[in-house]
Amino acid sequence: MLRLLQIEFIKLKNSRASKVLIITYFFLLSSIALVASIKFNYSWLKLNVSEQGIFNFPFIWHFNSYFMAWFKIFLLLVIVSMITSEYSNKTIKQNLIDGLSKKEFILSKFLIIVAFSAMSTLFLFVISLIQGMLYSDITELNLVFSDLEYLLAFFVKLVGFFSFGLFLGVLTKRSAFALGALGVWAIVENILYALLRWKIFPDTDLYKQISQFFPLKAIGNLIEQPITRFKTVKAMAKSGNAKELLNFDYEIHWYQIAIVLVWTIIFIYASYKLILKRDL
Repeated sequence: MLRLLQIEFIKLKNSRASKVLIITYFFLLSSIALVASIKFNYSWLKLNVSEQGIFNFPFIWHFNSYFMAWFKIFLLLVIVSMITSEYSNKTIKQNLIDGLSKKEFILSKFLIIVAFSAMSTLFLFVISLIQGMLYSDITELNLVFSDLEYLLAFFVKLVGFFSFGLFLGVLTKRSAFALGALGVWAIVENILYALLRWKIFPDTDLYKQISQFFPLKAIGNLIEQPITRFKTVKAMAKSGNAKELLNFDYEIHWYQIAIVLVWTIIFIYASYKLILKRDL
């Protein structure tokens, strides 16, 4: 496995575009530290982000894991580019000629996905820990290291999303087509979700139970938005009788992780079967 990872990192080292995207990705992850300086003072809305308790332990794990996941598209571009360039540059055929099996080829791509996800999660942990130590009013160790399941959800979220991108890259063989297919699939999921919610099951919550199995929806469900946990938002919701804004389930559930892991297995296996059947 180390040999396969080494091969992939050598390819990345020789790709200028991939290096730029990776550096940009980790730079943007670091920029989350600038959130402390954000202030809104417009008419009735006055909000100082640093006073909302977002840097307090253990809430910081939720806040940072949610917003840092937004930048995963940059690494997705790297993953998709890695697989599609194998076709355009004919390196996939050369790798097979040099003795790399098709199974090892897909495994090497999955390993780089896991490696990127693990590095991102470690980066998230370090950044959040530093922020918390600097700004948090809570320093008790049992609270500092509670809610770390958000890091697990973040890791699984990235692995699932990148595996989907890998599958689309193998399927389409072109980066633009793969990203386009991802966009189309997102639209299809949203249309199906809207039909389930407002047409098919308007009076029940069955739409939630069904839509949670959609791949992108399942990935998105892993970490719910933390905005409604802000002190200002809670106060506004209570004063405005919008209590439905406070009814979010922020917990990380095992079945949500299981659904994404099942989709990950499906994407990787489907990618392998496509490579296996194709005449490269």
